[in-house]
Amino acid sequence: MRVLVLGADGYLGWATCMHLSALGHDVAGVDNYFRRDAARRLDLPPLLDPPPLPQRARIWKGLSGREVVVQALDVTDLAALFRLCEEFRPQAVVHYAEQPSAPYSMMGAAEAHFTLVNNLVSTLNLVQVVGRLDPGVHIVKLGTMGVYGTPNIDIEEGYLTLTHKGRTHTFLYPKTPGSLYHLTKAQDSDLLYFYVRLWDLAVTDLNQGPVYGLFTDEAGGDERLLPPFSYDDVFGTVLNRFVTQAAAGLPLTIYGAGGQTRGYINLKDTLTCVRLALENPPPRGEYRVFNQFTETFSVLELAQMVRQAGEALGTKVEVRHVPNPRREEESHYYNPVHRGLVELGLNPHLLTGEVLGEMLSFVMGHRDRVRPDLMAPRVSWGRAG
Repeated sequence: MRVLVLGADGYLGWATCMHLSALGHDVAGVDNYFRRDAARRLDLPPLLDPPPLPQRARIWKGLSGREVVVQALDVTDLAALFRLCEEFRPQAVVHYAEQPSAPYSMMGAAEAHFTLVNNLVSTLNLVQVVGRLDPGVHIVKLGTMGVYGTPNIDIEEGYLTLTHKGRTHTFLYPKTPGSLYHLTKAQDSDLLYFYVRLWDLAVTDLNQGPVYGLFTDEAGGDERLLPPFSYDDVFGTVLNRFVTQAAAGLPLTIYGAGGQTRGYINLKDTLTCVRLALENPPPRGEYRVFNQFTETFSVLELAQMVRQAGEALGTKVEVRHVPNPRREEESHYYNPVHRGLVELGLNPHLLTGEVLGEMLSFVMGHRDRVRPDLMAPRVSWGRAG
């Protein structure tokens, strides 16, 4: 099929482009390069800083013989997005084109404003374009498990059925986001659900947990095709940060007590989940939600696993607790359902000592690029920036 990937330059975006291209789909990818520009402006260079998108597309074509059409485009520009879709005529759109960082959204007024406008307007523009050109185009939007918060009941897969005063109703599971970023992800979900009901669109919302990993089958051993691997306190996810700290001989910094529990997923499984969603689209008029993760761990459990993997490689790893800059429950019940993608065929890559050892060994080979000053938390949830 013809698949358009919005946010194709990011951690997930280019990996998705290659994965779908290798399967024989016609893929186009666009990006406004926000993450590259923000990392440069904030002096937060990733461990791996891959070539620009056009160069990666040329490398991929040389290795695979497959062409991914790429261009710079801001999805908040409605006219530009309309022209692109009118020309490419996608049958499905993978929407990654949102500001992806909770800490960034909490840095100050300017970052909060950008997050709100970029994330909601990009989603609204996509809906408007699909509604005008072809309401049957399947929208696959990357959501986040963070929209649910940490309720004291099981987290269902998108919907909750309740009986109240003798009457039963099914509605979207209540959302309790913990940052402005997560709030925008909750809001764009409500926006999509609204237009599904109004215009009979077909939407899959992938509520993903934190992603970890470097390697994909398509990139092989070519570092130019690996994702931008961020380990800092703004754009880096917790496990990638822990691995980098351990590889560089730095203490693993746990925010608070470390009891915060979330659902995690390997980068390879993210690609599989997107593929499964595309291959099994919902009918028009359905807003489908999948909880996209494979295992749950507390932050403290992750740190202990990284310490064990480091010791297996002969590296002493220290675990250090630091004051938690976030407003969150550090000890809580957490039991989310995640059946849908498994029923479609997801066979997870679990977080084993071997997986952690592979990541550690790779980062150790690049430890000269690690900047220790980038990993201490600097953004506080408890005050205005």
